[in-house]
Amino acid sequence: MNDPVENAKRLAAFKAVDNHVVDGVIGIGSGSTVVYAVERLAQKVKDEGLEVICVPSSFQAKQLIIQHGLKLGDLEMNPNLKVTIDGADESDHMLTLIKGGGGCLTQEKILASCAEEFVVIADYRKASTHLGEQWSKGIPIEVIPSAYRVVYQKIEKMLGGKSDLRMSGSSKAGPVVTDNGNFILDWNFEGVKDWKEVEITLNMIPGVVENGLFVGMARKAYFGMSDGTVMERNV
Repeated sequence: MNDPVENAKRLAAFKAVDNHVVDGVIGIGSGSTVVYAVERLAQKVKDEGLEVICVPSSFQAKQLIIQHGLKLGDLEMNPNLKVTIDGADESDHMLTLIKGGGGCLTQEKILASCAEEFVVIADYRKASTHLGEQWSKGIPIEVIPSAYRVVYQKIEKMLGGKSDLRMSGSSKAGPVVTDNGNFILDWNFEGVKDWKEVEITLNMIPGVVENGLFVGMARKAYFGMSDGTVMERNV
């Protein structure tokens, strides 16, 4: 694999699966790095007879599970997960994460909360000391469509910064719609000192479904580096 970023994603994903996946129910996150995790998981099922049920966090994750012939589950039948493996848009040195660049933050946070262990996989571009160093698109916030204007006014009044309604690309006019049928605001923050307080404040605003701050949830992260190594972070 010649692309250093894709190779870094693959290295991180493979190492996380090798170190953390055992027989049981596994939460499958979303995004480009998770593609390699599912690839490795399917390989281990085939080669080692690993017995896993995979619970997806998104339509994309569900399709990956099906395409690789893995056993598909859901939280209704399997509410307790051994481990959830997922990517991140950015991680600080304490493994506080920004997630939701792909719009699946609510389901991703639910899966992370249901797991005995939440493991993050990413490439070197996502590893920061403080949030906002690498990721410049803000914190995703899933909102009820009819409330988006009220919510962004309250966010700016309570927390400052600026919020923008995430719009679809050229193939569809109008805003991005999540798997849950909601809209996404991207909040560009400034001068935040206490991420847990911000996470709670955002979720207390009526009309907010969930936000993309994952505080105190991840205990282990693997970052594939450009030199072919994998950097590990623990908290």
